[in-house]
Amino acid sequence: MLFDDINSFVSSLPSKLVENSGRYSFEFVIAERKALLSTKKLIYRAVFLIDDVKKEIRFNEMLKESGSGVNSGIDGSPAGFGFKTETYNTFTGARTGNITEQSELFGKKYYYSFDYSKVRAGIEATAVKAGYGFKYQVTPISIGKTTK
Repeated sequence: MLFDDINSFVSSLPSKLVENSGRYSFEFVIAERKALLSTKKLIYRAVFLIDDVKKEIRFNEMLKESGSGVNSGIDGSPAGFGFKTETYNTFTGARTGNITEQSELFGKKYYYSFDYSKVRAGIEATAVKAGYGFKYQVTPISIGKTTK
């Protein structure tokens, strides 16, 4: 029941749920920049676990940037063809913090009006309606496994 309700909510987004070892995730592009022969995308990613024993959902979200194509070298990276993927979360040195801080950082590079708090609030409301608690986790690794 809870999974079906969450799946229905995620289906209303431009995404679908993927299951891996009991953890669920979904992601979608929220902004894209194209310049000459290169493309950069800003991706919203959420990971969560439904713990039926504790009756809670453990949830994490992040912004991820990926790019490919020919680089002109203007932004300080070497010129030429290549593919680069970067993920920013609490483990990546200078770009630490929660999704609000990440959004402020990426807001300087991309224009987007995506409100990530609505996604989190939708998952939380679905959990509460089903009688589950909602626990925000700082890192996706700390989501862990279900209690048996």
